[in-house]
Amino acid sequence: MNRRVGLFGMEIDALRMQEATEQVLDWVDRGEHDCRYVVTPNVDHTVVFQHHEGLRHTYANASLVVADGTPVVVASRLLGRTLPECVTGADLVPAIFDTVTNRKQDLRVYLLGARSGVAARAAEKIAADWPTVEVVGTYSPSQGFENDSAENDVILASIAEAEPDILIVGLGAPKQELWVHRHHERIRAHAALCVGATIDFIAGEKSRAPVWMRRAGLEWLHRVSQEPRRLSGRYLRDAWIFPRLVWRQWRSQPAPNWWVQARSCGRPLSASTLHLVRWVRAQSRPEMRFRR
Repeated sequence: MNRRVGLFGMEIDALRMQEATEQVLDWVDRGEHDCRYVVTPNVDHTVVFQHHEGLRHTYANASLVVADGTPVVVASRLLGRTLPECVTGADLVPAIFDTVTNRKQDLRVYLLGARSGVAARAAEKIAADWPTVEVVGTYSPSQGFENDSAENDVILASIAEAEPDILIVGLGAPKQELWVHRHHERIRAHAALCVGATIDFIAGEKSRAPVWMRRAGLEWLHRVSQEPRRLSGRYLRDAWIFPRLVWRQWRSQPAPNWWVQARSCGRPLSASTLHLVRWVRAQSRPEMRFRR
């Protein structure tokens, strides 16, 4: 069983990318009829999770929960509940494809999400770059489809007919997680990956941030520059709330080992650690005053 880390009310699997990849492919190799699903919490998921009962229930029943975002991983280390690395949905899917291609292992996938025509372009890209991966079906749902039982039946029937090993779901959060959880007993695939804009990235519809920005935890800035109207408000809200969640957990738990050891032996903390601690505290002060 994977080691799980308790953060912000979620239980997150402490896995590296290769370990997550092997876990998903193990489900495929077993050939079980139950569909296991993967969710990838980032800062926005974490914020929404605090007040969304449906999302909390969805996460509690997920087979794999991996951290999608440098801020979540950095917070885990600050809180002494270390996650080894980011396992983003946008990286997990190519990692799975790379692994099966290197092994010359066949893999059948179904793409659910993205705008009309985008999934078809992604399928062409997958066929060109990963020859052992076969896209056996695509579907671009209409707006509000999740509330249309007839369209849901059509989608589930299409997936069942295609018989994929993995369902790749790119509907945006929390819609994709809620939909997969609601229907996972009817999804005829060994695994479902809730991976946001991954289909768009593969198709070239949207560009990912440069590697250096991802490693620095600045991918959000790249995303905002691409879609300012849609994402600016969300990221401003998250930047206001997430530090308070970190501070709340810091105050509610025993001091992490790295902090105790540094204080007890008089060893100075690194400049980056001190900056992070001060930033979290500064961001949290308005809430503390309000509580008083």
